[in-house]
Amino acid sequence: QVQLVESGGGLVQAGGSLRLSCAASESIFSRAAMSWYRQAPGKQRELVGTIISGGRTNYADSVKGRFTISRDSAKNTVSLQMNSLTPEDTAVYYCNAVYREGVVTYMYWGQGTQVTVSS
Repeated sequence: QVQLVESGGGLVQAGGSLRLSCAASESIFSRAAMSWYRQAPGKQRELVGTIISGGRTNYADSVKGRFTISRDSAKNTVSLQMNSLTPEDTAVYYCNAVYREGVVTYMYWGQGTQVTVSS
């Protein structure tokens, strides 16, 4: 059972930056797609961005050019650098890992970390 633990959330003013980290309990980056999702109050959880095992990334249109996903395989961590934050970025941010072993797909979630952007 893979465990994912997020950290780095907090309160920041609009225009500021935050860096979230997701630590995995074991080395999975070579086989997993790692994603960040977020869920604002009263809204559905949405995909923020993904980094796949080959290192390629993709992002939601709403965060392109402002957010960057990176990973440190030696430390088993994935990070989300968030710049130029706006109040609309306020949400609980979740780390997600998905990988396949044969015909079985595994998916894991972190507990979430709150990001609040004040205007």
